[in-house]
Amino acid sequence: MGLTDFPRQFARTRRFALGVPQQFTVSPDGERVLFVRSASGTEPRELLWLLENGQERLLVDPPPSSAGVHGYATDRAARLAVYAMDGALWTVTTDGGEPPRRIPAAGPVTAPRLSPDGAMIAYVTDGALRVVRADGTGDRLLAAEEDPAVTYGLPDYAASASIGRSGGFWWSPDSDALLVARVDTSMVRRRYITDPANPGLPPRSFPYPAAGTPNAETSLLIVTIDGERTPIRLPGSAQPEQAAPGTWHAPAFEYLVAADWQRADPVVTLHTRDQRTAWLLAVDPATGEVEPSYRLTDPAWVEFQPGIPLHTDAGVAVVPSVRADTRGIRVGDTVSPDGLHIREVLGAVGERVFFTASEEPTETHVWSYDRESGFVRLTDEPGVHTAAAGGGTVVIDSSTADGRTVTVRRDGEPAGRIGVLAEEPVVAAAPVHLVLGERALRSRLHLPSWYTPSQTPGSGPLPVLLSPYAGPGMQVVTRARRWYTAVCQWFAEQGFAVLVTDGRGTPGRGVAWQQAIIGDRLGPVLEDQIDALHAAAERYDLDLGRVAVRGWSFGGYLAAGAVLHRPDVFHAAVAGAPPTDRRLYDTYWEERFLGHPDVQPEGYERSSLLPHAHRLSRPLMLVHGLADDNVAPAHTLQLSAALLAAGRPHAVLPLSGAGHTVAAREGMADNLLLLELDFLKKSLNM
Repeated sequence: MGLTDFPRQFARTRRFALGVPQQFTVSPDGERVLFVRSASGTEPRELLWLLENGQERLLVDPPPSSAGVHGYATDRAARLAVYAMDGALWTVTTDGGEPPRRIPAAGPVTAPRLSPDGAMIAYVTDGALRVVRADGTGDRLLAAEEDPAVTYGLPDYAASASIGRSGGFWWSPDSDALLVARVDTSMVRRRYITDPANPGLPPRSFPYPAAGTPNAETSLLIVTIDGERTPIRLPGSAQPEQAAPGTWHAPAFEYLVAADWQRADPVVTLHTRDQRTAWLLAVDPATGEVEPSYRLTDPAWVEFQPGIPLHTDAGVAVVPSVRADTRGIRVGDTVSPDGLHIREVLGAVGERVFFTASEEPTETHVWSYDRESGFVRLTDEPGVHTAAAGGGTVVIDSSTADGRTVTVRRDGEPAGRIGVLAEEPVVAAAPVHLVLGERALRSRLHLPSWYTPSQTPGSGPLPVLLSPYAGPGMQVVTRARRWYTAVCQWFAEQGFAVLVTDGRGTPGRGVAWQQAIIGDRLGPVLEDQIDALHAAAERYDLDLGRVAVRGWSFGGYLAAGAVLHRPDVFHAAVAGAPPTDRRLYDTYWEERFLGHPDVQPEGYERSSLLPHAHRLSRPLMLVHGLADDNVAPAHTLQLSAALLAAGRPHAVLPLSGAGHTVAAREGMADNLLLLELDFLKKSLNM
């Protein structure tokens, strides 16, 4: 295959994600590792695998018509696994003695979880929580209501889409009860998505808490497997002396950030609506009473790393700690070193805590801590690493400049690998990593492989394409080879110098760096992109008279904002799924940076693109999936309407049936790359 084959390869492999092992579970004795992986780099069915004694063994091989294994979980010993497949409930033993077994269920299954002792399975169907014995007998209802707006055992929209909490129920360590989330969305305003290409289909309705509007109400209860209920007495709000002050003061505890039941008592983390106050609560499962064990306030927002709360076997708590501009952790009375930015707490084996952290923003390494050894870094090669651990076994999932590898260590020594079956991109990315400008902006520059200024007669300076994400919650400038590095290199091979920069607001650079976009989602971000462009042009032969920008989601918002606000710098843009009006995005994410739109409207006005539509003077192509329930198509349609009302020519490409990501759509994702390329080349007269 050659360069022209890349777009189809990109779509066929679902952004090179197929064939990559993921969702690792290591047994407590370290003898078994379970994981999910498709059979090849082009096969979409997810299979369940086991690594034991250094050998991979297939546990579940779904039929060709199936979508594959979804949402598997194991008992405490990792001897039995439960999973959903095409809505049905299945179990499989890890000893290979029996084939997979279908368990009768009351309806389509979501989020099946085994009790720690492996005797019971809890699952959700149609918003109701049920349990069934692992042998398939005794299925019964634990919690349900007739009101379709009320669900048990599922996260609300803010939790799943923005907070990162996917769970809605948690087994007790004794396997005799569950901590259950009850979610009431009756007060949440509803949105409707329809398919204009199929006008006979009814619209789909769903609750969406846009900025300044009501959230879902989440409460908790203890439910025994016999059906007895104990409501958890969660605090309604923080008292004034317990909350952080601010222009907008919203002390009600509206967000359930995390919950767990690892030890005798459940642990719950709550966030106030304004996110400046958070409490870690210990729950008495017998009475439902709670006791705050840890309180945090921050004048901007309190941030919890994924994996917190956590307790070691001895009950030592792992909680957040912020000092010297670093988001760290506290393990008991020990605080992580200054300058070590903790990304995620992965878990604990005995008294040893595993986590990922960064000293340099472009690298994320696996670390561990225990009292005897202190803080120890476990990975060396530049890249982005994560891990799963159990017993003396650590599975390290690494993305480096050479690609993806999964290695297994036993008692600190190499013990084999898990195969990565993903296809190699037909374009070989070889970016130059740069530190640019006064703010030491981390950037990647992709140049054509065939381009050498001194050896390419008449080549001249290269037109520039910026391809950032640059939003909170994700970095794209790392020492890892990802799908987006391949896309950038493909654009570079078409004759562009492709520049990617992580500016203010992106993670990994400290607290002040993340908080620099409070009150203005666009200004500082755009300024950093321009500074990086000009700094790169001082070192490389770039044509600043032909500069384009492309992006998706926040990157699409940035791309559209670039040509609206700085047409002197940017000469064309492709904006995919751009959130053009910040009022239309969700409460948790938007209010963190801009506050409440009724109390602090100036931040929303400053960050919205709609009031600036009349300023468009450069070619702009807007792209949006019409089934997008994250960034609603209204964002693009309202900007297009404002541009039309101002008499500003532009292009709109609606993607029928597509959601927020189109990478899984062969025939769409591939052709979209080609359409972008054609638009950008014509716009820059290439």
